[in-house]
Parts: sequence; C-alpha cells; structure tokens
Amino acid sequence: MSMQLGYTMMTEQAGPKELVAHVVGAEQVGFDFAVSSDHFFPWLDSMGHAPNAWVTLGAAAQATSRIDLMTYVTCPTFRYRPAVVAQQAATLQILSEGRFTLGLGSGENLNEHVAGEGWPAVSVRQEMFAEAVQLIKELLAGDGYTTFHGDYFEADGAKIWDLPEGGVPIGIAVSGKSSCELAGEYADVMIGTEPKPELGEMFDAAGGAGKNRVGQMPISYGTDKAAAVTRAHELFRWFGLGWKVNADLPGTAGFEAASAFVREEDVEGSIPCGDDVGAVIEAAKEYADAGYTHLALVQIGGDQQQPYLEWTERELMPAWREAFA
Repeated sequence: MSMQLGYTMMTEQAGPKELVAHVVGAEQVGFDFAVSSDHFFPWLDSMGHAPNAWVTLGAAAQATSRIDLMTYVTCPTFRYRPAVVAQQAATLQILSEGRFTLGLGSGENLNEHVAGEGWPAVSVRQEMFAEAVQLIKELLAGDGYTTFHGDYFEADGAKIWDLPEGGVPIGIAVSGKSSCELAGEYADVMIGTEPKPELGEMFDAAGGAGKNRVGQMPISYGTDKAAAVTRAHELFRWFGLGWKVNADLPGTAGFEAASAFVREEDVEGSIPCGDDVGAVIEAAKEYADAGYTHLALVQIGGDQQQPYLEWTERELMPAWREAFA
C-alpha cells in the first residue's frame, strides 16, 4: 500500500500567522502535502478562530518551497462566486509554483449563510455546485473570454488574465452517488472524509479510475492520554455528527446543542488519542484499504502543533513510511 502523509491547516483552531508557521514546520519535518479548511466560522466557539483561508494559503505558498497545498474544501456557490474562485486558484497556483490543488465542495450552512442568500435544499445545492464547477473549469482552461448563462450563475465576458502553466488540478468532495459521478467527470482528485471503498468504486465507474483520492483523519496526540481525550472532546465532538447534520446546522450554537450528549469515551472510540503510533497507523490503514492515495491528519488543538510535529518527525513518520511506502 502507498499513501502520502498530509498535514491539516485547521483554520478553525489557529490564527493566520500560526497556521503559516505550522505548515512551514510540517514541510521541514517531511509531510508530503498540506490541506487547509476554508471556514467563516469555527464548528464550536471553543475552537476560537476562522481566518481567511485564501490569504493564509498565499502566505504559506511564499513561506514554503516543497510541500503541496490544497483547499479542503472551498464552496464556490455562496460566499464566493465561481469566477472569483477560479481567479484565486490561478493566482495561488502561480504563487506556489505549481503546488496547489483546488479542492471544492458543496459547503455547509455554518459558513455560507453569511452571504444572506438562504440555504436551499440539498438537491438545489448540488445543482448549483455542479454548475459552478463547470464554469470554474471553463475559466481555468483559458480559452479567451467566457460568457456563461446557467440556471444559477452568469459570467459576462470573464477572463483569467494570469493563468499558471499546466493549469490547476481540481478535487471534488464526495459523499454519495451523485457527487461521485460529478467528481468522476470533472475532477482530477477525489476528496473524501470516510474510508468507504464504495466511494472510490463509484468514482472509478464515473471516470475517476487511476486518479488520486485524498482523505482526512483527526487525531489528538499528547503524552497524557486522558488530557488528549479531553481536548478532543472539547474541540472535536461535533466530528461524528455526519455530513447531513454538519451541512445544515446554521451556527456554532447548533453544533454545541447537537453534540451535547457526546461523551469523552465516544470521542476516544472514534479518534486516536495519546501517543500510540500503532493506533494512528491502524486507523490510517482503513483509508489505504479503501483506495486513498493521500491522507491528511488533523492534530486537534491549535496550541498543540509543535509537539505534534516533533513527535511526527521522531516517531510517526518512520512508522508511516514503513507501513505506506
């Protein structure tokens, strides 16, 4: 099995300067790639942050030289319009000298309600997302001026003037049949949050065979396991609510209420906590077995990144290379 090790710039738990410093550290210790969330709100008030991901990634592109970068993920339908996302992606690809992948998804009410346009039914959101992806790909192709008349989006003589050589790879987040079909047709990369082999199978059937698949998995590293479990419960107990819940709750108060009955032992049972390298490798193998080629770990706790990086370089990285070389 071969699977690259990724680092997560979790914008919900650290400020912009800290995030850039963290990804510089991740490059130095040997991570293969880094992904960044793109939020307007944290999931819980206790997380405490939500800087602009694109500005932060631009700074990260200048502060690093090797590590690949990716949005995980940007919603191109409410806060951002598709043409703006295409322009941002092209610029970031130039600044990173070809190290950027544009990860796209249909978004969450938590972040997108700020645009003041409501939160339509999931079927409408998927239609909007598919149309946005088509427009973004057309703009990034750079074939002159683009005029686009869709059911949800318009572009009138749009053109990206600064286009990177080689274009911008696009990743699409999947959760079921329709999103896998869209990703298979339009994406260079499949993005998933669950180690379900059937997602990759549907992606393959829709045209994704041979393309990379990127996943993400939270961990709570710490030498004091009990403290690591408590931290994971305080900051990440929302994680197990599921995509349908996470996409529709409108604010942090909703996530607080929805996760109020999640116990520490529930979190401990679903997230590797402590400093057991074997537990992390065992959990990661589920993604490798499901066909993922890349897995980005999320270290829970914005103030816990430096010890995590040191532990990764010293203990996790050698075990990872042996397991997933």
